[in-house]
Amino acid sequence: MSGSMESHPMTARPPIGRVSELGKMPAHWLLAQMGKRVLRPGGIELTRRMLDALAITSSDDVVEFAPGMGATAKLTLQRAPNSYTAIERDEAAAHHVRGFLSAPQHRCVLGNAQTTGLPAQSVSVVYGEAMLTMQPPATKDQIVGEAARLLRSGGRYGIHELALVPDDLAEPVRGEITRTFGQTIHHLVQPLTIMEWRNLLEQHGMVVQTTLTAPMHLLEPVRLVRDEGLWGAARFVFNVIRHGEARARVRGLRRLFRSYRDHVSAVALVAVKR
Repeated sequence: MSGSMESHPMTARPPIGRVSELGKMPAHWLLAQMGKRVLRPGGIELTRRMLDALAITSSDDVVEFAPGMGATAKLTLQRAPNSYTAIERDEAAAHHVRGFLSAPQHRCVLGNAQTTGLPAQSVSVVYGEAMLTMQPPATKDQIVGEAARLLRSGGRYGIHELALVPDDLAEPVRGEITRTFGQTIHHLVQPLTIMEWRNLLEQHGMVVQTTLTAPMHLLEPVRLVRDEGLWGAARFVFNVIRHGEARARVRGLRRLFRSYRDHVSAVALVAVKR
């Protein structure tokens, strides 16, 4: 789950720090309100593994779709790419990311991942996390198509999403997961199997070179500490305890993830454009 989980590729988030309608808002908004900064299904560890597979260097021009709170952006900038451009739909989120972009070749622009307006074949790396899962099939296809359009030949595309497992998961179970996740998260959720994610990238002229997986442990104590740090995790837990609606929702989310742990996983794929 991420800060980019609505029918648009970028999410209009509530103002940071405002707590309202906790029982109704989409789960990623709720978690962000409570202080959760890493909202990727495989956690910061899978993000790091994806970035390692993307092998970003000082010669790369990088585009990130939907940077959210900028946790991955900061890791990318540590690799000193030649340029970095974030595409963010929400002005408040874009303003937050711009706050730590200091070099002239680093920027965050308002836009959406379906039609970025950037020149074709202008970058060597594109990535996005926890956004495609929350899109209907047509929008998934448009976003991956835009990534392929932006990439030069030999460029790399990384995604970090939810996956259904195994690849031959029975359709009734698949439908149950989609319905139950949507009802609990209060948002459209349409994960694909790992094979279907691979096929989606390959349909746009890419060759998948790396497949990485991790359990969906977003709200498990060990993952919380790894992702947020000890003090960040403590702050999140304290905030949740203070708000009854939030406490009930977070418990429900954790039960959901545990209930389907055998059939829902985090996956990161890195593909190369032909």
